[in-house]
Amino acid sequence: MKKILLAYNPVSGHAAFKNQLDDVIENLQRRGVLLSVYRTQADDNSSFVDCVKSSGAEGVLAAGGDGTLHAVINWLKRNDLDLPVGVIGSGTSNDFAAHLGLDAEKTFDAVAAGRTRPVDLGLANGAEYFINVASAGVFTSIAHEVDSRLKNFLGKSAYYLRGLGELTNFKAVPLDVEADGQKFSVEAFLFLVLNSPSVAGFKKISDAAQIDDGKLDLIALKKCSPRSLMTLAKKILAGGCVDGDENILTLQAATLTISTSAALTSDLDGEAGAPLPLKVETLRRAIKFFA
Repeated sequence: MKKILLAYNPVSGHAAFKNQLDDVIENLQRRGVLLSVYRTQADDNSSFVDCVKSSGAEGVLAAGGDGTLHAVINWLKRNDLDLPVGVIGSGTSNDFAAHLGLDAEKTFDAVAAGRTRPVDLGLANGAEYFINVASAGVFTSIAHEVDSRLKNFLGKSAYYLRGLGELTNFKAVPLDVEADGQKFSVEAFLFLVLNSPSVAGFKKISDAAQIDDGKLDLIALKKCSPRSLMTLAKKILAGGCVDGDENILTLQAATLTISTSAALTSDLDGEAGAPLPLKVETLRRAIKFFA
């Protein structure tokens, strides 16, 4: 039988995945897959690598949100474990899985068939990997400030409700950007460095972003009037992409360096990252993903 390690986050989303665990085991076992289980910890996950090695796993499934997938990929890459990864979305935000159009059944089928596709990874400041998005500016701290009970109850709406309360505090900051050697300066409320076009629950922020093209896509929201900001927000909420909008700076590059005189901390896949300056590099097709 194929051996897979399931790393599940017991508090992701509605903290209900533990009630689905038997169904997951049954579904994979029926497909000829033997599952080992690792329960992620809030503080120390040093035993994860030993669990992977001792289980003889041929791949790892992450059950949780984008943050859980982020953690699993970092644990694997930092320990030179070249294993395919998949995700069972059970968190508040599951943007990468949404972009791939993966539900649990499709993921189970891909795991059983050993069907994978290579995808790019981002590397921030040479130290931390991200699979979907790196960001900084207004809104980026919200994911870390929203109470976990509120997230579990309201889902993504918790972020949006908190964000609405921050509208009057929007402040643009000066950004200096170097993209594959070219330099740009802009005053912006926030920036996103995308691997996939799916972010914050919106499936198509940009038409340009691709997960296997060897490049990352910078989207910076320029300083603009409240009226322009609301118009752009309506466009995004309606599912539109921001490419070509006069209030958006878009760049595509294999390597981006973003610095500012302001005190900004980055966010990587919804998890707190390092303070700026931020250098992000594209690692082309650096990991295989069950899909």
